Amino acid sequence: MRRTLVLVSLAVTSMVALAFLIPLALTVREIARDRALTTAERQASALGPVLVVTEDPAALERAVASTQAGAAGRMTVHMPDGGVVPRNPRSDTGASSGQLAEAGRRGRSHTARVGGGYALLQPVSLDAGRTAVVEVYLPDEDLSRGVWKAWLVMTTVAAALVAGSVAVADRLGNRMIRSTRRLAEAAAAFGDGEMSVRIEPDGPPELVEAGLAFNAMADHVVQLLSAEREMAADLSHRLRTPLAALRLNVEALGDGPVVEQTREAVDRLEREVDQIIRTVRRPTGRGSCDASKVLRDRVAFWSVLAEDEGRSCELIGAERPAPLPLPGTELAAAVDALLGNIFRHTSEGTGFVVTLHQGQGVTGILVADGGPGIADPDAALKRGSSSGGSTGLGLDIARRAAESTGGYLRIHRSVLGGAQVQMWFRTKWLPPARRSRRLVRRRHSRT
Repeated sequence: MRRTLVLVSLAVTSMVALAFLIPLALTVREIARDRALTTAERQASALGPVLVVTEDPAALERAVASTQAGAAGRMTVHMPDGGVVPRNPRSDTGASSGQLAEAGRRGRSHTARVGGGYALLQPVSLDAGRTAVVEVYLPDEDLSRGVWKAWLVMTTVAAALVAGSVAVADRLGNRMIRSTRRLAEAAAAFGDGEMSVRIEPDGPPELVEAGLAFNAMADHVVQLLSAEREMAADLSHRLRTPLAALRLNVEALGDGPVVEQTREAVDRLEREVDQIIRTVRRPTGRGSCDASKVLRDRVAFWSVLAEDEGRSCELIGAERPAPLPLPGTELAAAVDALLGNIFRHTSEGTGFVVTLHQGQGVTGILVADGGPGIADPDAALKRGSSSGGSTGLGLDIARRAAESTGGYLRIHRSVLGGAQVQMWFRTKWLPPARRSRRLVRRRHSRT
């Protein structure tokens, strides 16, 4: 925006300067030409009374020498009898006989083009119908004397005006961009979990209003998150009582495979409740984890059930660390949701593959199965939109986990013949402008 303002100011000011500079330059040139011709005509007219009084060559030479043009050797008097005064005129720049005859016939002064300049021809009427012609030679440099200097001054002034306007536009643009960038950085920090971020609105009135709206939004979001944490904490504490009763009932059942599975389920449920309580008590913010370790743990957990149901289970690409800007509990919940969908909605014996892919600034987790697939991926990405509960909440958990890092979730057909759910996580921070443009494009592609 700053560069655009500078370019617009440069273009507009340059056009205005040229609109005034070109006509003014032409006017200055015409003024210099008219001034030189007027001076030459005045000097030529000064010899008219002398020619009327006398035709003596010596007297005429003295009269010619008394003028500025005559002193410079640029004035010649052509007498009716063919004589010239002074006797040694400039032969290389003098007017031709035809031009002299034309001046006599016209009876008034006019200019004629000669070598290196112009000749002002001034006819003077003598007695007996005779006519003498006074010639004043004007070189080209006299006709443009002072023009280049005037043009240089005007160009310098125009350049100074253009530079001044560009500097003013740059300062205004810098002020606007500084305020906009501060607002964008605050929004990016708030999106990354810094809930205490607020800005001091400044700049144009529109940006001040945007800053005030951002502060109000941030306060409202903090209030909503606080209320949500309070509700989650209260609900988690309420679950402890039925969990305690459930554990006592399990202990009273004795021993056996079913009892042991029930006891493990109760232990896991209690751990999840404890994790919820710790999460809602922890200040809001993003964490990080090793995706390879989380995947190894979750695949190992589900592999026991997969072995019981005769499913093939494979983990690919989790040999080296894969850091993600996401808490391990959230990634584990997303992976469990996707693997749980496979066990719930595909027949026994259907295998699955979990692949970890690490790229430049992005990490992908691909969960593929050999089931019937998902007929309508777009509808499946909408929470609760699918029939029979085959998708919805599980995919929504995975989608929110991916989008919390600036990534996205996609559904494709796997090489196994079933569905392939792809979670792509961004591992590098994007500038606010690039992040917002990509987010807009991503949202547009979903509509």
